[in-house]
Amino acid sequence: MGLFKRKQSKTIVVDKGYEPSEVHFKQGKEAELTFKVKTDNTCLQKVVIKDLGLEKDLFNDPDKTIQIPTDKRGEIPFACGMDMFHGKIVID
Repeated sequence: MGLFKRKQSKTIVVDKGYEPSEVHFKQGKEAELTFKVKTDNTCLQKVVIKDLGLEKDLFNDPDKTIQIPTDKRGEIPFACGMDMFHGKIVID
C-alpha cells in the first residue's frame, strides 16, 4: 500500500531565474520542492512563498527542500527576495 502513497518530488534550478518557473503536483499526495542553487546572484538569495508564510535563504543551503501542502487545488506563487524573479506551484 505504501507504493501508492509515494511522495512527489520536483527540483527547480536557481540560476538566471527559476527553471522551470512552474511545477505541478497532484492534489492530496505528499510533495516536496527542492531549490538547487547554481548562481551567486544576490537577488536570488531568498525565495519567498507568501501564501505558505515562507522566506528561505537559499545561499545557506544550496539544496533547500520545502514541503508543499497539496490539500487544496490552486496556484501558489513564489518570488525572489527582491520580487524580480517569479514562479508558481500548481496543485492539480
